[in-house]
This record gives sequence, C-alpha cells and structure tokens, in this order.
Amino acid sequence: MIRPLYPTEAFNKSDPFHFEENNEDSALAEPGFQNFEKLNFKALPPMIKSRYNSDLPFGINDGQMIPNKGLQLNASVGIYFEYGPLTLQLQPEILHAGNQDFIGFPLDHWGSTWLQYFEWINTSDIPERFDRGAITQLSLGQSSIRFNYKEYSIGISNENLWWGPGRKASLLMSNNAPGFLHFTLNTRKPVQTVIGSFEGQIIAGQLRSSGVEPVNYDYVYTSTPLYVAKRPDEDWRYLSGLVLSYQPKWVPGLFLGFSSVSQMYHTDMNQFADYLPVFNGEKGPESISKPNVDKRNQLSSGYFRWINTNGHFEFYGEYGSNGNSRTFKDFLINPDKNRAFILGFTNLTPLKNKDEFLQMGMEITQTGQTVREVILERNSWYTHPYVRHGYTHKGQVLGFGYGPGSNALTIDMAWVKNFNRLGFEFEYINHNNDFYYKRFEEIKDLRRKYVDIAPSLIGEWRFDNLLLSANFKYVTSLNYKWYLENDPNDYFIPGLDKSTFVGNIGITYLLK
Repeated sequence: MIRPLYPTEAFNKSDPFHFEENNEDSALAEPGFQNFEKLNFKALPPMIKSRYNSDLPFGINDGQMIPNKGLQLNASVGIYFEYGPLTLQLQPEILHAGNQDFIGFPLDHWGSTWLQYFEWINTSDIPERFDRGAITQLSLGQSSIRFNYKEYSIGISNENLWWGPGRKASLLMSNNAPGFLHFTLNTRKPVQTVIGSFEGQIIAGQLRSSGVEPVNYDYVYTSTPLYVAKRPDEDWRYLSGLVLSYQPKWVPGLFLGFSSVSQMYHTDMNQFADYLPVFNGEKGPESISKPNVDKRNQLSSGYFRWINTNGHFEFYGEYGSNGNSRTFKDFLINPDKNRAFILGFTNLTPLKNKDEFLQMGMEITQTGQTVREVILERNSWYTHPYVRHGYTHKGQVLGFGYGPGSNALTIDMAWVKNFNRLGFEFEYINHNNDFYYKRFEEIKDLRRKYVDIAPSLIGEWRFDNLLLSANFKYVTSLNYKWYLENDPNDYFIPGLDKSTFVGNIGITYLLK
C-alpha cells in the first residue's frame, strides 16, 4: 500500500523486470547487471505512453500528462547505478501535447454562476486548460538518489508516490500529478517484529504552482473582477507527510494503515512544528481561532485491506478527513463532516485452463460533501481558503484525479493470464457536486448535475520483452459544465451534452 515498490528487496527476486524467471539470486549478482567489484549498472526499460482525446480533455493518474485535446506523448528512458548501499536512478520524462482548443466553462452561464465558479478557482490551482498551443516539457521523472541499509532507505526523489489500498484512486497521494522533488525516509520491504510487520514513509517536499492563469480570468461581474490572483511569493509550498502500514501477526491477510499530509507556503514557516505537523497537537473547538493551524492545509486518512489467503479476493477501503484540528469528540458526533472515502473489491475466479482467471472489481470514491454546512462554506477536498493553490502540484491534484467535490464509480471485468489481460471497464463520474449543490440548490434548479458515463475496452499483453497496453474509451458528458438553456415551456430539457473518444496506448520494452 506504499509505492513505488522495490521488487528485488520486497520479493527477494534477482531481476526487478524479469522476476518471474529469477527467484533467489543474490542482489549483487543480478542478471543483466555488469559487476565492477561493488558497482552495478543497468539500463531501465524505455517507455512511451500516448493519449488521443478527440473533443474534450479526459484522464487521471497519468503523471506528467495534462488536460489536453488532441494527441499527447509521454516518454521516459533511464539508467540505474548501484554502488554498495548507494543507488542512483536517472529516469527523466519528456511530454509533448498538441493542446488544441476545446469548449470550457460556457460564457453563457449566468454571471452569478461565474461568481460562484470562481470561488473554487480562487481556492485551488487546477487550470481548465494549460496555456494555448503545443506544449513540450522535460522533467526529472522517476529519478532518485538513495542510501540503503537493510530494510530502510533515505534519499532525495522525484518519483510518483501512491499511498493506500485503492486501485483506481487514492485520497492523499497518487500518480495523478507529476512527481515532485522530496526528501524521503522509507522502508523497502516489510520490517518484521514480534507483533507483525510494518512499512512506512516520511517525506518533506516542494510543491509548485502551474503558472497558468484560469480561462477568462479577466471576467468582471457587477464591476468586480472575479479572479483573485495568487501572490508572486507563493510560488512554492512545503509539503510534509507520513504513511504507516501494519500487518498484524495474528490476522493473516489484514493490513491497517494511516497517512497524513500538511502543506503551507514556505514564506509562512517560522517554527519547528511547521516542518512535520503530522500529529497536530493544536486541536480544539472549531469556534476558537487558531492562526497557525489555519495557515496549513492538512489532510489525513485511515485505511484497511483484507486479502483472503485461501482464495483470490480482496476488500479494501480508505476514510479521509479534511483538516486535522478537529477533536476526537467532534469527529464522533459528526464523522461525515469534511470526509471522503474509497471502498472497493477485486475477485479472481479460476477458469478451466491453468493460470487463467476471470477478474471482477468495483471501486467507489466520494469526495463530494453531504453536510450542508460544509457545502455552504465551500470547504471542499483539495481546496483551501488560505493555501489558495489547494492540494495540487503543477496544476493537478495530488490525490483523487477528478478533483474537488467529485464522486466516481468504476466497475471492471477481464480475462487475466500472467501479464495478459483483456476486458471491459465502466466509469460513472459526478463532477464537483459541492459546486452543484452550492450554486443550483439555492435557485431551486436540480437538473444540472455534470456527469460523465465512460465505458471502455482494456487490454494488456506481453510479447517476450515487449509490454503493450491499450484503453479505448467513449465518454458521454451529460450537462457538460453544468450547463443547459432554460425553456419556459419545458422544465426537463436536454442539457449541453458532449461526447469524446479517448485512446490510450502504452509500450514498454524490457531490456536484458
């Protein structure tokens, strides 16, 4: 439940890219490595991911990729060095996106709708579109330098992190945004103790802004500019975080975990507690002002995963809280306030032929709020009234990719054999329900929920050293951007419905 994984350490395999073929070899004699006394070297697999969006941007958990219409390509290649306890991984990524024009939040919305829409834009840094015209970017990608000792590792990394049991989403840390530069102290494999095994990670990192002004940022309503620009000295934020996972010795297959993050502008850091405020001791009644706490954007979650050790079934969940300053008593009285959650399962049913399975899975994620007070205060996940970039890095949410106030249901079914998978997936996405209820309930207009319905065909296949993956999706957007044209003679009228084709193809070549 803490990624990236380290296959050679976690599974005692000799080759992290062909570990199904090599089992118990020493790490210092890994096939494919050239040994110069204690020096090991290996070229990392070249990878390229492509996405084509025909009409509208769509996609999450894609790292450096951006909201884009047209074709975009993300490629990486790298090398890995190991010298005794020191490791260096250089794996930069390059992105090229066509970034064509597409229809955004309609100008025909009422001015008061724009006013409330900008209340979310002003408390987060999630551009609808990244500039205009083609974009080419080079980043550090999945690079790191580390010092390793037994189960432990310390170093500096730009790798994407994933915390929690979710397959499709994570509340706090996912690969939806580009990787960010961070210091890390983490385990490389479970640490065995008399009460069970533990895994964990502590990070301290730097989050950057997108540097992109929102679309129609110069919009004026009742002689008042709607967009409130971020301050120039707020160009980066300090992020600290901790995740801990525990597997009890007495309950095989059960995993329990806790994670917490805190971010604030680097210009506001003036005390030691600002560097690692994970276990915030400044809890108290919400009616009492706490200036130091209010400058921090804090999120936390607890999660579980249970695997049936006698079969091929897992059940998992994650429950998160937006804000760490509530007392335990307040939480027990109203646990639904400021919450988000993930629930899911996966089941593999053996088929007639050896190593073949029918995979079935479901996952539901909800960050939209159900407490009226929270909705009216616009206290959505991934937004913040003081840290007005929200929980983002370079313009994309670090957690659940569909953003503030959104809910999603995913169902998948596939035939699976080893590295090969062919199947079907269905997604139902309800975009920013918090904005919907805040804006349209007060004018008694409950017709405008912005919903995506997205069936897709999925495939993954291995041809010797070549790994191919594909996902072809047809997305129908109902009431796109919550828009419809009122008709005085007909209440239930069609909204602005749009559709787009999304094609994803990935290629990885495993070097020997």
